[in-house]
Amino acid sequence: MITVCLNGHPRIGHELRCRQCNEPFEIIPEKKFTEKIDKNFDYVSDWVTLGEVQTPIVKINGNLLFKLDYFSPTYSYKDRGARNLISYMYSKREELNIEKINEDSSGNAGSSIAAYGARAGFETSIYVPSNANPKKLNQIESYGAHIIKVNGSRDHVQEEAENAPGFYASHILNPEFRDGIRTLAYEIFLQGKMPDNIFVPISAGTLLSGLHSGLMHLYNSGEITKLPVIVGVQPENISPLCSLVNGNKYNPDNNLSSIADALVSKRPLLMKYMVRIMESGNMCISVSENEIIKARKDLAMKGFYTEYSSATVFAAYEKYHPEGSSMLVLTGNGLKN
Repeated sequence: MITVCLNGHPRIGHELRCRQCNEPFEIIPEKKFTEKIDKNFDYVSDWVTLGEVQTPIVKINGNLLFKLDYFSPTYSYKDRGARNLISYMYSKREELNIEKINEDSSGNAGSSIAAYGARAGFETSIYVPSNANPKKLNQIESYGAHIIKVNGSRDHVQEEAENAPGFYASHILNPEFRDGIRTLAYEIFLQGKMPDNIFVPISAGTLLSGLHSGLMHLYNSGEITKLPVIVGVQPENISPLCSLVNGNKYNPDNNLSSIADALVSKRPLLMKYMVRIMESGNMCISVSENEIIKARKDLAMKGFYTEYSSATVFAAYEKYHPEGSSMLVLTGNGLKN
């Protein structure tokens, strides 16, 4: 493994931003892919587990598949990243003197970090916006984590968590979290034929970057000969990436939100990474609030109960039917709403 920033500068220790250019880091696998999935993460020596399994893929019709990634310990795909990050921290707990960890999250990442943090025996504090989803806060508290509500913007929440005493277990800035989401690409590959298109919701960029990294690892290892097109989806109300790559104006309004409450990152720290991924043959689609609401109802009528943020991918698929086969990654359980 090598860990470098967007500009290719190496990570010296365990810093979250490059000392030369202040960009976040990414982990790039150097060894070839192995079907023993955990062996693809050689920087983890002690795994923290909650009994994860490969999440199911359901064929809807000839060209449409659903990947039910809410079949996870905390009912969200974020468990992929949390398992990897917390396992890395647990492996380094003595070297880095980790006992207390802090995270900032609107809900799902906080739940995942709280659950895996509890399993590892860490004292965990989750910093949340003052208007965070109460159901998600209840889930975080159930794992014994401390909740600290912060007034102001998402940036203020992050600042409070980063400056608090303890290890900052950011799911955005710690490359080990994003790197854990490589497992999504590996599972899709191991469970059958790689689809032509993979639809994923986008907010901070952890899912997009992790999936892309996993696909590139498979491609560079010679396991696949063609990369699927990643179709990223954002709510129209909060669509910084889609607006930028599609040439549309975007003026973030701090008072504007979305019913897709897991997709509310207005100034994502990983924007440069996401743009680079989009420019390599992928695409971004935005969907309206009404389209999201309808998509969630339509999914439920098919038997799939998702949160609104997950339903964005079905709304986008209904709006844009690409050629070939498509897999929609359903990222969060409807009980979270």
